[in-house]
Order: sequence, then C-alpha cells, then structure tokens
Amino acid sequence: MTTHHSPDPPGTHAPTAADASPRRRTGTLTAAVVAAGVVLAGGSYLLGDQVGSARAHSLAERRTEVAARGAQVMPFDLNRTTHVFDPTPDGGRQTVTADDPGDAEQVRLIREHLREERAAFARGDFTDPSAIHGRDMPGLRALEAGSRRIEVGYTELPGGAILRYTTTDPALVDALHAWFRAQVSDHGSHAEGGHP
Repeated sequence: MTTHHSPDPPGTHAPTAADASPRRRTGTLTAAVVAAGVVLAGGSYLLGDQVGSARAHSLAERRTEVAARGAQVMPFDLNRTTHVFDPTPDGGRQTVTADDPGDAEQVRLIREHLREERAAFARGDFTDPSAIHGRDMPGLRALEAGSRRIEVGYTELPGGAILRYTTTDPALVDALHAWFRAQVSDHGSHAEGGHP
C-alpha cells in the first residue's frame, strides 16, 4: 500500500538544511553582519578612546618639552607668569604678566625680554619662538617673510608688559592668529587665548 503525502501548506513546514533558500541564508547572513558591526563599532569606540588618549599624552609631552625649551629662552619663570594672546582684527596683543604683580624680579625679567623680542621681531628675527616651538610652528615663516609689514609696539603694564602687533595685510593677520593659537596650545596652563 502506497501512502501519498500532500505538500505542507506554506508556512507549516519545518525548515531543514536542504531547503535553506538564498533568502533564508541572506537573512541569517544579515543578522550576523549586524552583530559583527555592533562588535566592530564597540571596538572603534575603544580605538577612538585610545587615539584620544595618545593625543592627550603626546600634547602633554610636547608641553613639557616646550616648557623646558622656554626656560632656556625666556628669563622669567613660566610657573610664576602668564602669557595672554589676544587676536585682533589687525593683528594681536601678547601680554605677559607676573602672577604676583609685586614680584619685582619677574616683572623686570618680563619687561627686559619683551623689549628684546620687540627689537628682534621688528627685524624679522623670530629665533626665540622657533627655538621654543620649532621651525614648523604655524604662521612663523609668513611672519618672518612679512616682518617689514608688521608694526610691533611695546608697552609696560602693572606686573609686566605687552607686545602689540599690527598690520594691514590680511594674510599676515591670519599668520599672527595661527601663531597665537599655536603658542596657547603649546604653553597649556601658562597661556590664555582670546578670539578675534
């Protein structure tokens, strides 16, 4: 006696490996890819954290190096003074003051150094910033090349002094602003920066 089985109605047949259709395999593959993507995404967040941590470590190392080189170039104590770099529409102001305005020795050293820097910058000599921050410092080469088109003024303030950079050349204004940003970044807690 022969028994005939009629095909199961659609949706009632239990799937077997033999009838794994491309559609069913694609659905499974898609789920696996999504799961792998979640794992990889988690890994990319970790990698991002590692990159961020490496950058922070690198910046901390650079600031330590800059402070060490700065101590050889600048006669005043970076830990007892503050640099403020304020970009302006026609250049910028670089102010250095003693954290204790009554610290006569720091005030004297600041003023002597800024007077010397003013004279050097006016003749295109940016040796000191280059020695501290490196030859690739943003804006530096443009400032050296265009120094004749930049007026550098010196004014004493209570507790320190200020260098005022002015120019009518927009490219040099941009170079001054880039130079200021680089100094603020490199000096860290010893410097403050404003916005034009």
